[in-house]
Amino acid sequence: MSTPPTAAASGVFALGGDLTVNRLGFGSMQLTGKGVWRDPKDPDEAVRVLRRAVELGVNLIDTADSYGPFVAEQLIRKALHPYQEDLVIATKAGLTRQGPDIWTPLGRPAYLRQQAELSLRHLGVERIDLFQLHRIDPAVPLADQVGELKKLQDEGKIRHIGLSEVTVAELKAAQETAPIVSVQNLYNLADRSAEDLLDHATEHGIGFIPWYPLATGALARPGGPLADIAEKTGATASQLALAWLLKRSPAMLPIPGTSSVAHLEDNIAAAAVELTDADFAALAAAAGTTSAGTTN
Repeated sequence: MSTPPTAAASGVFALGGDLTVNRLGFGSMQLTGKGVWRDPKDPDEAVRVLRRAVELGVNLIDTADSYGPFVAEQLIRKALHPYQEDLVIATKAGLTRQGPDIWTPLGRPAYLRQQAELSLRHLGVERIDLFQLHRIDPAVPLADQVGELKKLQDEGKIRHIGLSEVTVAELKAAQETAPIVSVQNLYNLADRSAEDLLDHATEHGIGFIPWYPLATGALARPGGPLADIAEKTGATASQLALAWLLKRSPAMLPIPGTSSVAHLEDNIAAAAVELTDADFAALAAAAGTTSAGTTN
C-alpha cells in the first residue's frame, strides 16, 4: 500500500518570519453543529478528524471562539493536547453568536481581551500562536481593537496578530498599530474578489488564509474545466481547487474543513497535486467572480 500524501508536500510558509507551517492546513468550523452552533452530531468523529489531520502533516489548525461557541476550541484540546511542538493553532475573536448562523461583530477592547483569555483556557495553552480579529467592528476605532491585541502580544499571551475580512486599506491602517502577519478573506476559484489583498499580502510576506477554499461554482459540472482536468489527472475536483490555490501564491495557506476523515484525507492529498501552467491558466480563465459563503 502506498504512503498517502501529507500536508508537507504543499510546501512551507513562515508566519511573521519565525513561525513555519505547512501551507495546507485545516479549518475547524465544520466540526460544530448545524449553523456552526453547539456540539456536532458525532463528537468522536470530530476528534478522529483532528488527530488524522495531524498524522497527515497538518500543523496549522484554524479555529475561533465563535465556532460553537467554544466547541471547536474544546474539541481541539480534547483531541490534540498536549500539543506537538510544531503545531500552530490560530484562533479568532470579534464575532458574537446569538444562535445558528447568526454572527454579530463586537470589537470592544475589554471583550477582545476576555475572549483571548477564554481561548487560552479552552485550548489549554499559555500563548496563542496566531490571534486574529474575526471582523472589524465599525462601532469601535480600529486602532483600539488592534491596540488591545498588541497589548496582549506585549504581555506574552499572543505571539502573532492576524486580521479577517479586510481590505488593503484596512490592513495598512492596522499595521500602524501592530505588526500583522496574516489576513483571512473569502477566496476560491469561483470568488476572487480579494485578489488585490492577496497580491499585496504576497508582495509583503503576509500569510493569506483563504476561507471557503473549496467553492468551485459551475466549474465542477460535467464537461466543465475542473471535471475535464480531473479526468486527465486523476485528481478530484476539490483537490484541483486546492492545488490551484497553492499554485496561485506562495503566501497562500488554504484551510479546508470537514467533519469526515475520508474527506480530510481527500483534501490533504491535494498537497501532492501539481497543476501544469496550462491547466492553472485554464481554470483561472474559466472561473467567474461570484459571491459565496456568509462567514468564516
